[in-house]
Amino acid sequence: MQDRYGHRISYLRVSITDRCNERCTYCMPQELQEWLPREEILTFEETLRLIRIAAELGVSKVRITGGEPLTRRGVMDLIREVPKIPALHDVGLSTNGTLLAREVESGTTMARALRNAGVRSVNVSLDTLDRHIYSEITGRDLHAQVIDGIDAAIAAGFDQIKLNTVLMRDRNEDQLIPLIEFAAARNLILRFIEMMPVSTTEVLDEENFMSILATKRMIESRYGSLVPEPEFRTNGPATYYQIPGRRQRIGFIGAMTNLHFCESCNKLRLTCDGKLRPCLGSYLEFDIMKPLRAGASDEELRQFFLDVVDRKPEQHDFRENYKPNRKMVAIGG
Repeated sequence: MQDRYGHRISYLRVSITDRCNERCTYCMPQELQEWLPREEILTFEETLRLIRIAAELGVSKVRITGGEPLTRRGVMDLIREVPKIPALHDVGLSTNGTLLAREVESGTTMARALRNAGVRSVNVSLDTLDRHIYSEITGRDLHAQVIDGIDAAIAAGFDQIKLNTVLMRDRNEDQLIPLIEFAAARNLILRFIEMMPVSTTEVLDEENFMSILATKRMIESRYGSLVPEPEFRTNGPATYYQIPGRRQRIGFIGAMTNLHFCESCNKLRLTCDGKLRPCLGSYLEFDIMKPLRAGASDEELRQFFLDVVDRKPEQHDFRENYKPNRKMVAIGG
């Protein structure tokens, strides 16, 4: 699949639930969240059918997201089936990490079960190493469970584990160096992400927003000039650098300040309630659940995908006074 601007779509992010066991301020700002009723959520069978059709159209990478995907009942029943879909080369999971160390059967952690099922990579959200600040950001005192989850993921032997840190001025800027050292000790990729006005516009206030440029300067004041790695790519828009004198890699994701951010976009999003979104930073979303449940053929659903790709914008609208229409938790991480 290719859109009118030359974006080749090979990556599908699939949200399987809008529910989460945390309440991060930039994702689900209000404590009172009305969860979608079960009948308005794609079943596992429906989700697998849509992933299969996307794979037939050229998608080779799928990432399972939420909400917190591991809170969905029977999640392993779905995850065991996704890697079996022909043409998929990479299946990943995005998680807050709180459930990765949970024992799902005798002697087997959730992380190990995911790896055994064919999940190749895991992205774990970690905004701070300070337990108190973590509780303030997430609304939950689950920091110890996250650290245990990261260690469980390492023990499970995933091909790649990335830590994602959302930048928040005066909340976690003093955590940049501790997080880098934490990632170095565990040989993990760490990525710093600018806040985006997906759930609320307040994240862009001067008291909240911290750019990747400011972040990079703070890191270089400690370690010296970072070494660019333009040839290293993952499936997302991060730019990567090495810490000088080390084999440690860190990344930066700057949707707000990187004017070339959208040029290499290769993804679509499927929400848990059956909406295809061609761009996170756009209001555009298209209800594929309706034709799916009305008995559409595979060919009709393939054409639906192609029509959505054709509507993919050239770039996001976050810099154009974007007004959120859905919380990030309902779109998918």
